[in-house]
Amino acid sequence: ALNGTASKLWNSNSQKQNFTDGRKRQADTRSNNLNAAVNLDWTLFDGLKMFATKERLAQLQSFGELSIRTQVVNSIATVINNYFNIVRQKQLLKAIDTLIAINEERVQLADKKYSVGLGAKPELLQAKVDLNAQKAARLLQETLIAQLRQQLNQSTGMPIQEEYEVIDSIPINLNLNYGMLANDIDKTNPGLQATRKTIDVANLAVKERKAERLPVVQFNSAYNFGKTNNGSVVNPEFQPIFSLNKGLNYGFSAVVPILNGFNTKRLIQQADLTVQYNRISYDTQHSMVQLGLSNSFKDYEYQKKALALEEENISLAKENVFIALERFKQGVSTNLELRDAQISLQDAYNRLIAARYNAKVAETELLRLKGNL
Repeated sequence: ALNGTASKLWNSNSQKQNFTDGRKRQADTRSNNLNAAVNLDWTLFDGLKMFATKERLAQLQSFGELSIRTQVVNSIATVINNYFNIVRQKQLLKAIDTLIAINEERVQLADKKYSVGLGAKPELLQAKVDLNAQKAARLLQETLIAQLRQQLNQSTGMPIQEEYEVIDSIPINLNLNYGMLANDIDKTNPGLQATRKTIDVANLAVKERKAERLPVVQFNSAYNFGKTNNGSVVNPEFQPIFSLNKGLNYGFSAVVPILNGFNTKRLIQQADLTVQYNRISYDTQHSMVQLGLSNSFKDYEYQKKALALEEENISLAKENVFIALERFKQGVSTNLELRDAQISLQDAYNRLIAARYNAKVAETELLRLKGNL
């Protein structure tokens, strides 16, 4: 440590002196003093504590960066899921439009049949009810999309009323490999890295505590400057009008710890316990990440299979509706058969779009655990 001090004093005194030989002296004196000093205390050895402290602070900075990285990865995963949820809802809106078009044609056919006496009015009324239900579902879907967009804007710091279009499809990486994801996950998952840093920080704290048992050696030095000006003196033979003192001194000092009530030993034990606790926390979190990765990959594999199945189902459901509609036009099927085919198509759309979104969520979760977002 390097410190500097300085002071300036002004004195005004009235002095009177009587001597044994009868002499008398009296004067009003004024003086000023200037003092300055520079002190240097340099620790040469403290049991290497200074180096452990420096490294611990560096590790704490690294821990903070990894903690921020963990929050960023989690936030990115949330934004991705929210964004593709909007895409999902838009796909459902598109499916509703398809169903509305089919219902409109169904209403027209039912109306024609009723007009020529080949159909019953309840069939026409039911077709109109189903059409209105789809239109109401469309209004609700548009409202939901607007709400989800505003929620996404809020979470990303954008203006709440900001309008934009999202993509029409949900891209999915179907080639993720468990071995690739699990390999070196302790080096890529920022949460695990941050927890491991706490072990490093705790170990360095142990080194700091152990260093307190060793002597501390310091280099000490000081430069002093002092100046006094006396305007007048009562006794000029012994009191100078001006004086100046300056000089440099230096040396070494050592502090040897002998006994402090076993406080250092207690602090070392506490630091060792912190290391053990952090290691247990790391092992627990590492196990949880591995379990989460395993479960997420199983879900990912299931969603891929479900997606393939639902893509096949949607083709079958579309063909079924087309056939039912043609049969209804020709009068060889009932309104009930066509309605059942429509409901099957609606369910197939819902399952397909849900499978796409769930597969994307599973993919995002795997990449989040890996730390690759």
